[in-house]
Amino acid sequence: MEILRYVAFSTDPKGGNPAGVVLDAAGADDAAMQAVAAEVGYSETAFAVEAGDGLLDVRYFSPLAEVPFCGHATIATAVAHARAHGTGRLRLRTQAGPVTVTTDRAEDGTVVATLVSVEPRTAPLTPAVLDELLTALRWSADDLDPALPPRVAYAGAWHPVVAAGSRRRLADLDYDVPALTALMHREGWTTVDLVWRESPTVFHARNPFPPGGVVEDPATGAAAAAFGGYLRELDLVSPPATLTIHQGADMGRPSTITVSVPAGPHTGIGVTGTAVPI
Repeated sequence: MEILRYVAFSTDPKGGNPAGVVLDAAGADDAAMQAVAAEVGYSETAFAVEAGDGLLDVRYFSPLAEVPFCGHATIATAVAHARAHGTGRLRLRTQAGPVTVTTDRAEDGTVVATLVSVEPRTAPLTPAVLDELLTALRWSADDLDPALPPRVAYAGAWHPVVAAGSRRRLADLDYDVPALTALMHREGWTTVDLVWRESPTVFHARNPFPPGGVVEDPATGAAAAAFGGYLRELDLVSPPATLTIHQGADMGRPSTITVSVPAGPHTGIGVTGTAVPI
């Protein structure tokens, strides 16, 4: 397999979130893909198999386990595919369901990709589980923004959404790794989406990902899509809306994710970003 290495949600290889990309994974079994993902060592590596007529079968592996969907690796895969085969529209078959991705070139030649997620939804975060989560994060209820209530959000993978009341609280991330890992495994969460609202449409995020063997993700497209669905479902944004999510700055890898929240409760969430080879 030819393994490509890209950074998603940045035009600077020193920023964004690195992803491995295999554009032709035909014949690779689960063990081979997991071994490659572990060797690459990024939060996710995407493995694609052409199925004809712009259709790709795509699977995503972290260094420790397979995940149903990954946004930043999808953006990286779409950009890598566009560089090899030209821009246009791709249909992806993922374990989470069908995802469409469109690529185009900006005036400076940068390839920009937009994915549309599966239908998002949210679920309650019970008080007992929230208390357990806050304890693992070493946060307290006083650290939270009451205007953005904790929920579990989905747009291909599940992420609890926990909003900090201040940028300072978000910047101070020092969680209990074993406790959070065990909780996330038990609840079936992919990452924890910690956010702070700068304005009605600008947010900052951090995403712990210990079940994947990664302390923190510098850009998380799947969580961004889930967060867009969360805001729409709870009437915390007026669609159609365009959101900007800044992530990775606290770990020295600044990333910018653009989220499009369309009107209508059953429509997917758009996530737009760039990707460049490392």
